[in-house]
Amino acid sequence: MGEQLVSVQCIAFAILLGIPIPYLLFQNALNLGVIAAFMFDAGKADVFLGLLTPHGLLELTAVFLAGASGMRLGWSVVSPGNRPRGQVLAEQGRAVVAVAVGLIGVLLVSGLIEALVTPSPLPTAVRIGIGVAAEIAFLGYIFHFGRKAVRAGETGDVEDAPDVVPTG
Repeated sequence: MGEQLVSVQCIAFAILLGIPIPYLLFQNALNLGVIAAFMFDAGKADVFLGLLTPHGLLELTAVFLAGASGMRLGWSVVSPGNRPRGQVLAEQGRAVVAVAVGLIGVLLVSGLIEALVTPSPLPTAVRIGIGVAAEIAFLGYIFHFGRKAVRAGETGDVEDAPDVVPTG
């Protein structure tokens, strides 16, 4: 549940111009590094990596995507370009909601891998292979459909949405 909470916090902290997000991601990485150091020092690196890798690849990718989305939303407030700040914020906010909804599915798959594959009696190489396959499938999906969307001029915004944030 920890990585899901970090993902939610990354998107929620966009309200604060994204300033806390790098710190949050650093703290998450630092905690993971501390646990890894203890496990490696105890001679249990194989156990640590065998338990973390199957779901961790996809989960950490989702966390960093949430962080990037939150930072992008925060930056749209800081530097809206030549358009009104409210318009840019509304567009980016709707795009971030689309990313957040997509990340729910990614974190669900990661959770299923963590619940069903990680504790399974499968050999470690097979469990890691399943995690790597899920990561490759996700990255392939993102690159294929992302490139296609960029070529089509998609921004992630809802087409018929109003261009300003409601203020009343």
